[in-house]
Amino acid sequence: MPDSPVPDDHALELLDITCTFRSRNDAGQRYTAVSHATLRISAGEFVSVVGPTGCGKSTLLNIGAGLLAPSSGEVRVFGQSLQGINARSGYMFQSDALMPWRSALDNVMVGLQYHGVSDDAARAQAQAWLGRVGLGDFGDRYPHQLSGGMRKRTALAQVLALDPDIILMDEPFSALDIQTRQLMENEVLDLWAAKRKAVLFITHDLDEAIAMSDRVIVLSAGPGTHPIGEFSIDLPRPRDVAEARNQPRFVELHARIWAVLRDEVLKGYAQQLKKA
Repeated sequence: MPDSPVPDDHALELLDITCTFRSRNDAGQRYTAVSHATLRISAGEFVSVVGPTGCGKSTLLNIGAGLLAPSSGEVRVFGQSLQGINARSGYMFQSDALMPWRSALDNVMVGLQYHGVSDDAARAQAQAWLGRVGLGDFGDRYPHQLSGGMRKRTALAQVLALDPDIILMDEPFSALDIQTRQLMENEVLDLWAAKRKAVLFITHDLDEAIAMSDRVIVLSAGPGTHPIGEFSIDLPRPRDVAEARNQPRFVELHARIWAVLRDEVLKGYAQQLKKA
């Protein structure tokens, strides 16, 4: 059965974004992390951004979340200029953002409670989401009692329980072993397919980006990062990330994207060696 068409309206637009920071060592010096970068993510679209270490991927994500104001440029959310925090987004961080003194259930509840949902309703919704990510029987466990994969599932439930229109994910599975990582990738794709939210996904893993996305955007090495390549991923959906890697079209796409990304990775690596 073919996918339903992706709407043409943009959920998130980062328009001509430049972000400059003061140097930690010398307040008089400034460092341009991102320069004149433009990204657009349509409603219902899954977009991954790849690039070398230190190229500003997380900076762009933080700007899209409203956690960081750009030095210049504009952020638009469903056509409206963003001022402050992006209330229509949910953010899944690279490191665990779970509160260690709260159980898994209480961690999923907290965002709902913050948004004014009653305790009883928040508890019911949180329990339902834990069930959807396979943790229905683990709501009373604390983060230190959960495996890395289970903590990621809890964090995913925490974000999705808020039903955001835009999901921002910053290398959420990078610390997981390969088997758990593939399970989580498929979990995300299944949950995304159910509601087709806009997703901006940051990753170092080109295989992961291709297997999950509708589009892959390649960023240049810093300083002054900007998009240098954009690739449509035409692998059929629904996808299993392990099976997708075996398709001839996946191999073709990987070769095309890596041809653009490789030089930037080498540049980024050389810059890291100079800093060291």
